[in-house]
Amino acid sequence: MYTVLNHSKAYYTMARRSEHSQEEIKQMVLNVAETIVDEEGFSELKVRKIAMEIGYTVGSIYMVFENMADLIMHVKGQTLDDIALQLQQQVNDGNAEQIIQDIATTYLSYANENINRWRMIFEHQLAENELVPDWYQRKVDTVFALVEIQFQQLSSKHDEQQSKQAARALWGGVHGVCILSLTGKLDLVGVGNIEETVVLLVENFIKGWKAD
Repeated sequence: MYTVLNHSKAYYTMARRSEHSQEEIKQMVLNVAETIVDEEGFSELKVRKIAMEIGYTVGSIYMVFENMADLIMHVKGQTLDDIALQLQQQVNDGNAEQIIQDIATTYLSYANENINRWRMIFEHQLAENELVPDWYQRKVDTVFALVEIQFQQLSSKHDEQQSKQAARALWGGVHGVCILSLTGKLDLVGVGNIEETVVLLVENFIKGWKAD
């Protein structure tokens, strides 16, 4: 269970407020928010809980974030950065097909090891009148680009737009398998080993793509 700072540590943090820049406060908020989501889940992410942990007021948090929705988007953005970093490490000078396989299984591992933050990306929905910020969309595109580039190298018969569409279609399938597995529903469709399922999905999708 998530615990707040003890009184002495909270007092020490509050006494040092003037030493923190707004950027430092922003990062402190994001770090604590990530910990709360990791340990307790997205539903427990409360601005008062964050304020208590870092020793600042709620008003101070809203000086560095427009509102709670803005804070949540930045937490999700950091998670996308983490995912991109993990996937980027699988990109090398090797075979594009193997790289896609490695990226897919790495994505699966990340989701399994960081299930609450991973689920938050998809479970949190913007309000009806809100638009996805440009900076956030760029992070999403960065993740997809790692796969799209590999698809462009697989076949010279397809243009860039087709490669982009194929990469995102495959990732929709990989993501769907992850959802079924991490919500305990994969057995209901008669699938046992999730990693073998993802590998099989990727292999057959690529075979069809190259043969088309």
